[in-house]
Amino acid sequence: MLYNDDMIRSPKRLALSLLISYGAGALGSLATFPSIQGWYAELAKPDFNPPNWVFGPVWTLLYTLMGVALYIVWQQRSKQSKRLAFIFFGLQLALNTLWSVVFFGLHLPLLGVAVIVTLLLAIILTAAMFWQFSKLAASMLIPYIAWVSFATALNIAIAVLN
Repeated sequence: MLYNDDMIRSPKRLALSLLISYGAGALGSLATFPSIQGWYAELAKPDFNPPNWVFGPVWTLLYTLMGVALYIVWQQRSKQSKRLAFIFFGLQLALNTLWSVVFFGLHLPLLGVAVIVTLLLAIILTAAMFWQFSKLAASMLIPYIAWVSFATALNIAIAVLN
């Protein structure tokens, strides 16, 4: 829960939290966008592959939720150190970006499976760490876990089909 009836206590921290989250997305998109029309379009994909236009809005929402979750944890008053929670948050963001580089940038779907499975584990661990400080912040990562679980199945299917 945010303090002061859920009012934003530090707009600068909120902006920085969102910038960190959106920054990872922007880095990943540098590897992703050049491959969408060419390499990715030519891949065999499973029937459950969503249309390309779905990915942008979904990831924008997910990066927003990640940033707000980070802010909420950052704002929590606690005698317990948040260092490990922040390390896991950073790790999952790095893995998120790495997946885009491996899958789209390097065109390696099979290696992408290894990265995305590790990413999924890191997100789950991040949510567990956040839970210690804010159940709301941890809950905000549930859609991210769900989407990356779906993306894992999609990545595996693409690796198998190609």
